[in-house]
Amino acid sequence: MNPHIPRDTVHRWSEDCANDANVFAGQARRLLEGQSRLARFFKANVPSMEGQAGDVSLYLLAVIVRLFDRAGGRVNKVGAAEIEAATRKIGQHAKGLLPGDEGFPARVREVADRAQPHILDEALHALFEREERKENEAQVDPAQAALIFLMLWAATEALDLAWRAPPAPEWVE
Repeated sequence: MNPHIPRDTVHRWSEDCANDANVFAGQARRLLEGQSRLARFFKANVPSMEGQAGDVSLYLLAVIVRLFDRAGGRVNKVGAAEIEAATRKIGQHAKGLLPGDEGFPARVREVADRAQPHILDEALHALFEREERKENEAQVDPAQAALIFLMLWAATEALDLAWRAPPAPEWVE
């Protein structure tokens, strides 16, 4: 089992992605190309969304892939086995978590066996709890946000299965 990347580290690295958007755009493209099977799975299963919701979901996926990449160790390509295991796990929990209302984040946080819970909490914060939005930052409908989150959760589970953390992680910069 991989160690959890600390909450403050996840938050700081996520903010780095947002604060240096031009640099991150190139990194995001490279990272998603490197995880092409995961990106195809994600795009095929995220419901069609109007406006910026689709862009938000791909951005958040890229941030999650970047977090694993930045944590060090080895991030292998996600394959069919990892995707199948992740979707099976999410499927066991999904029905009890929906609908995507104000209680959704609390219900998700009650799930004890989430891989990388701090990454998932950061995604919940971005989709549901963030009050201060930057100019032109999209607000996603809660029902859509819940579906996006479930796909991000599946991606996180699959990436955690494909990731081999460094032997002695030093996530302090």
